[in-house]
Amino acid sequence: MKLRPDTLSEADDRLGRPDYDRARLRRSIVHLGVGGFHRAHLATYVDELCRAGHTEWAIVGAGVLSHDATMAEVMADQDGLYTLLVRDRSGVDARVIGSIVDYVHAHPDPEPLIARIAHPDTALVSLTVTEGGYPVDDTTGDFDPTSRNAAPGSAFAALVAGLARRRDEGAPPVTVVSCDNVIGNGDVTRTATLGLARATDPELAEWIEGAIAFPNSMVDRITPATTDEDRAWLSREMGLDDAWPVTTEPFRQWVVEDHFSGPRLPLEDLDVIVTEDVEPYELFKLRLLNAGHSCLAYLARVAGHRLVDEVMAEDRFAGFLRAFLDQEAGPVVPSAPGIDLEDYKASLITRFANPAIGDQVDRLCIDGSSKFPKFLVPTITNQLAAGGPVALSMLALAGWCRYLQGHDDEGNAITPSADPHLAEAMAFADAAREDPLAFLGYRRVFSEELAGDPRIQEAFSAALTHLATLGVRTTLDRTLGR
Repeated sequence: MKLRPDTLSEADDRLGRPDYDRARLRRSIVHLGVGGFHRAHLATYVDELCRAGHTEWAIVGAGVLSHDATMAEVMADQDGLYTLLVRDRSGVDARVIGSIVDYVHAHPDPEPLIARIAHPDTALVSLTVTEGGYPVDDTTGDFDPTSRNAAPGSAFAALVAGLARRRDEGAPPVTVVSCDNVIGNGDVTRTATLGLARATDPELAEWIEGAIAFPNSMVDRITPATTDEDRAWLSREMGLDDAWPVTTEPFRQWVVEDHFSGPRLPLEDLDVIVTEDVEPYELFKLRLLNAGHSCLAYLARVAGHRLVDEVMAEDRFAGFLRAFLDQEAGPVVPSAPGIDLEDYKASLITRFANPAIGDQVDRLCIDGSSKFPKFLVPTITNQLAAGGPVALSMLALAGWCRYLQGHDDEGNAITPSADPHLAEAMAFADAAREDPLAFLGYRRVFSEELAGDPRIQEAFSAALTHLATLGVRTTLDRTLGR
């Protein structure tokens, strides 16, 4: 039975479903970049508001890329409905989410998206465009006018055009909220938006600067890519054919600054932390969870692993992660109010080991060039300043280099996951076959100061040499003193 509004009543009684009139919802949120994470995170918060009687909030999703046509087709066919599968060792909680009431595919024509951003009912524009989706230089933090993410047809081009129309038509200001794993994501979004506006209309940039709020936020929920097994389970167990369900974990977190320029979501009714300063929370998460994911992923993939829970079931990998958190990341991460470091580290081990969600190693290998400078390099820099250890971090980066060289330890070909600078990264990795230190010349990740530090050179060279000659497992055992 195909998932549609008129078939919901025929589905299994165990299936949760919207108990509100979706036709009465105000289309007050425009979300750019509807993928699995958005549908497991912000869309679920809004769904809960709708269930609680808040009819003033609903989402119009949008995609600006050519491949977003698939999502557009699914959203149209299912009237925006999809099934959320929350999995852990105890079982599966399945419910249909109804908070996305429309979807706009803005490729090749961005006009419908621009019009929706400019609509007077729109109060919030949110984004999940990935860490590499911002036209901001990773090194300087400045707007990058040469970035493809600033080009016509991009998400930011549509955003700036929509804000310009709001100004011209006298619509009230909106709040722009990034939900990406980017440090200071609101500040980065503001830099990108103002930079693009200044390049075309300085007066518009001045208006945006005074009228539009860009609160920083921190988001967290492990959300693997949807598989055919997810679809088959839903059809078999619930009698429902959903073309694009979402699988996720029970854990969910959203921390957001209380800085809005228009109507604000009733965050008090949700399990959202509202704060004056997001930074301690985001640093905690990015330098422990996200860095832990990246440090683990490339080594695991070179060792032949494809699922994260299977990686964690192999004690040498779990031991490596625990050692990284205990010895290198944990000691230098700033504290976050109300969060216990030891409890948080233990929760990461449990979450990563969750066998029910089937999280993919390849998913964690996306965007290494964008992730490592933000997630891992600060830990390395802080440890160097304190005279502390960096061997595990260097082993993780050497694992990334080995991964980029295109073969696992058994000689099987690896097709690297998406990365905005993949060709450049692979070129440095290839040069490291002859000279391990050549990889440290990759300036998007390693500054001249970092690459020139003898401790970095020694640790990285040894790690890459051991990985190339001994393989991942033996290298991990030697590193951990097994």
